[in-house]
Amino acid sequence: MNCKNCGGNSFIQATDYINLRPLNKKMAIGSEKVYTVCLDCGKVASIKIKNPEKLK
Repeated sequence: MNCKNCGGNSFIQATDYINLRPLNKKMAIGSEKVYTVCLDCGKVASIKIKNPEKLK
């Protein structure tokens, strides 16, 4: 995997521990977001929802 911004190939996965929740279910627990970040320039290469089934 190469960074589209700088061409780097060093990445790390990180989270901010703020869950993503459906707008119509404000009391839902939701799911963590997992970011894949380039260690060379800091660009976020992808964002993935850890447990998408919790958004239903």
